[in-house]
Amino acid sequence: MVFLTLSCWIRNRGPDRYWKVQELLRHARHFRGRKNRCYGLAVRAVRRAFVYATKARKLKKRNMRTLWISRIAAASREHGMKYPALMHNLIKSSVQVNRRILSDLAITEPRSFLALAKLAQARQEEGFRAALGDGKEPAGVFSRVVLLQ
Repeated sequence: MVFLTLSCWIRNRGPDRYWKVQELLRHARHFRGRKNRCYGLAVRAVRRAFVYATKARKLKKRNMRTLWISRIAAASREHGMKYPALMHNLIKSSVQVNRRILSDLAITEPRSFLALAKLAQARQEEGFRAALGDGKEPAGVFSRVVLLQ
């Protein structure tokens, strides 16, 4: 389609604007009142909803992490350890399992979680023995002192 005058070309911008309005109103369909029909009100409502959605995505991550930590803490207390000690000793033992997987293990596979708790408990006891300084190195742990002799 060839436009010979500028006024015809300007008047022809309609369909693009129509689809832009329809897309925005589609986001506003579930709102109450005139916000789901009137474009001017819908623009503000949709923008506000998107701001809340963005904030909620960050909040969801924070809430999920808190939930995982509370589940791990409850499961670790069943096995006689506190949460910070469990996590510290698992990291020291080079167990690279994140909190989400640990909480899933605590719920669905308690025996696997028990094995990890026992591993952390053993690592904690090794640390206590080394701190007491009885002169003996725990079995399976090599330090610089053993290697230099």
